[in-house]
Amino acid sequence: MTSQEVRNQFLNFFKEKNHKIVPSAPMVMKDDPTLMFTNAGMNQFKEYFLGNSVPKSKRLTDTQKCLRVSGKHNDLEEVGKDTYHHTMFEMLGNWSIGDYFKKEAIAWAWELLTEVYKIDKGSLYVSVFEGSEEDNLPLDQEAYDLWKAIVPEDRIIKGNKKDNFWEMGDQGPCGPCSEIHVDIRSKEEKAKVDGASLVNQDHPQVVEIWNLVFMQFNRKANGSLEPLPEKHIDTGMGFERLCMVLQSKQSNYDTDVFTPLIREVEIITGKKYGANEETDIAIRVISDHVRAVAFSIADGQLPSNTGAGYVIRRILRRAIRYGFTFLDTNKPFIYRLVKVLGEQMGKAFPELKEQYQLIENVIKEEESSFLSTLEQGLVLLDSVIKSSKDKTIAGAKAFELYDTFGFPIDLTALILEEKGYQLDTEGFEKALKAQKDRSRAASEVSKDDWNVLLTDAEQEFIGYDSLEANVKLVKYRKVTSKKEGDQYQLVFNLTPFYPEGGGQVGDKGYLEAPNGDVTYIVDTKRENNEIVHFAKSLPKEVSGTFKAIVDKKQRWRTACNHTATHLLHQALREVLGTHVEQKGSAVHSKYLRFDFSHFSKLTVEELRKVENFVNARIDGHLPLEENRNIPMKEAMEQGAVALFGEKYGDTVRTIRFGQSIELCGGTHVKNTADIWHFKIVSEGAVAAGIRRIEAITSDAVKEFYFNNNRMLFEIKDMLKNSQDPVKSVASLQEENLALKKQVEQLLKDKAKGLKNELISELEEVNGVQFLAKKVDLDAGGIKDLAFEMGGQANNLFLLLASEKDGKAVLSCYISKDLVAEKDLNAGTIVRELGKYIQGGGGGQPFFATAGGKNPAGIAEALEKVKAYVS
Repeated sequence: MTSQEVRNQFLNFFKEKNHKIVPSAPMVMKDDPTLMFTNAGMNQFKEYFLGNSVPKSKRLTDTQKCLRVSGKHNDLEEVGKDTYHHTMFEMLGNWSIGDYFKKEAIAWAWELLTEVYKIDKGSLYVSVFEGSEEDNLPLDQEAYDLWKAIVPEDRIIKGNKKDNFWEMGDQGPCGPCSEIHVDIRSKEEKAKVDGASLVNQDHPQVVEIWNLVFMQFNRKANGSLEPLPEKHIDTGMGFERLCMVLQSKQSNYDTDVFTPLIREVEIITGKKYGANEETDIAIRVISDHVRAVAFSIADGQLPSNTGAGYVIRRILRRAIRYGFTFLDTNKPFIYRLVKVLGEQMGKAFPELKEQYQLIENVIKEEESSFLSTLEQGLVLLDSVIKSSKDKTIAGAKAFELYDTFGFPIDLTALILEEKGYQLDTEGFEKALKAQKDRSRAASEVSKDDWNVLLTDAEQEFIGYDSLEANVKLVKYRKVTSKKEGDQYQLVFNLTPFYPEGGGQVGDKGYLEAPNGDVTYIVDTKRENNEIVHFAKSLPKEVSGTFKAIVDKKQRWRTACNHTATHLLHQALREVLGTHVEQKGSAVHSKYLRFDFSHFSKLTVEELRKVENFVNARIDGHLPLEENRNIPMKEAMEQGAVALFGEKYGDTVRTIRFGQSIELCGGTHVKNTADIWHFKIVSEGAVAAGIRRIEAITSDAVKEFYFNNNRMLFEIKDMLKNSQDPVKSVASLQEENLALKKQVEQLLKDKAKGLKNELISELEEVNGVQFLAKKVDLDAGGIKDLAFEMGGQANNLFLLLASEKDGKAVLSCYISKDLVAEKDLNAGTIVRELGKYIQGGGGGQPFFATAGGKNPAGIAEALEKVKAYVS
């Protein structure tokens, strides 16, 4: 049975049980502040379990692309080393939102596995929750009895809270669960050791394939449990593991989910899978990781240095590093797997084919960049080794390589071992822990339970039509974080405040109580389909009616910028071509940022055309045509632009200005004339094939031109009111260039004269020609002087210092033969001497420079340097 057939049979089975098949949500989370990535099939249904929304069907099923590489669910370090953990994986699932419960979930799971998939009943084990004294919960007798009617009791395992009690997070819906495990060992092995004893023991051939969660409790902030008003079912089955079982394989990587990728790696690298363990791990890592990275890019998340983008970059770099170390690859090659992946999974997930070129370009550029970093890291590591006084390399030094340059610690340890050195692992772990503790402390958030004031109030957004409303507080809670301190989250029965989403920032404003007291709203976000308002304080009286007032000026400026992004999108497609697709946006009150797919830097002429196109639409006074409730299919037939990585419902909102029509939930101006003017302030690259434009509109443009005009008059004044300031500035530049050349020549002449004088002052110390002196030259002149002296004197050790504009400079030159013979390193020396001038620096072993803010320390540095040759 092929993997495609496995997936289809699952979905069709539950379709026949009256479940609605829904598409996979994007793997990158955009509207859930508690998660970076979708890590379980239930993520997109959280709002239903919390009672914040009503689903169109109480029975749902899908296959969800998931990523587990950070936070509580982190399998990254296991990936490749074993045969059944993955970063990106598919989770097959079926859900009941307050409909059926344990009886049906258990019966259908058994029916599908044994009657449809024909898995041997004798190879299956099930587990039930044994209870918890901590939570005052008994054995899940209901689940036990239901299983007992199906399987022998010796195949029912009682599991603890860790294995058999599932929780959404520290707070929220939770409940006992029942896992189904499969034993795929040989008959001989089964006869020797009972499979029940291997369940949940990380045995590679006795693995969990399906988890049935019985959501029946709510976890409070104080840790206590209360029954949910409705009981739900949430199941998740590992698609890759199921394929392993149904295809009679001993490893997920031996199934047709991975074999096409593995074959391609073999062809590209010339390495054979199955030849040795190190090579096998590397090939498994690469085959797994390329899926995670490709799906993330397709969903709109590019590799970067922060947040979710950093996680994706880390996964890709791990794959590159394994190829570099174990497959002898020093050129980009992982990008070549994207085509195979698209052919293999493109039918189930068409975004892989539609975004193929972008995915390939981004991965290739990231590979080139990191391979260059690895080369630099090898040079730096070599320098660290040479400067070490013993055979143990300090953990702090290794951490600096890891943290600053991205050099993998396991590669550091491997190279050190090969060269006869060892790593101070304890010191590295200490430095790493300190960094993680700082990061965790900065992002840690504690939340109280919701204080519910109204239980029957419907929540409604009215902000498209009004910026003020009389509202009632439905619920509130206190949240505390190191970054923001104490805040309160407020939910109203209706609100004019737009919640952050679709690239647009959340509204700010204030809440006015009947007695005139004001509570400021500092941000607005959407969480689990609720609009949550953030305030620094809580109204003194939480009951009664308040007036909610949005900051009109901020909203208007933001609306101008959001409408401008739509016109900009249209302009780019008109000027550059229809290949242009939006890849992200940030709409603030002061500026807009727009990321788009394009293969080259925009020329000045192209930027001018884009600006003119947008401003022509502004001058055209195009009215807003809004449709808030149109079927998705109809919107697409009208030509509406949808964005990859966004989740849309059956009905959508469309925004049209002339020929520009997009699916959008943001706020906009009533007429393009309201924008006044559009001005691009920057254009540059974000990643391979991705460009970014930053622009301003309305008041910000007026301020931009006002400041430019002011600067022009100041320049004209400085130029004695020249009638042609451009010509005058050009003339000054030419004159300055000529003078600069004269100064450079004078300094060179001065250095030549100084060279002979300094050579005569060289002192021989232990066979070294030594000199430490303060000179009247800039850093460039000192460098030229040092290398000229090095060409005339052997065994030279120079430390030259200078002072300019209140700053100190130390430059150290050491003949290359001395570097090797006496194990000297100019970079290390200037870093150590830099403390005397309150600064630092570095460079190569034979020449390095340090700068500092304390010229008074120069004399002491010149005195101390002699110790290095004495």
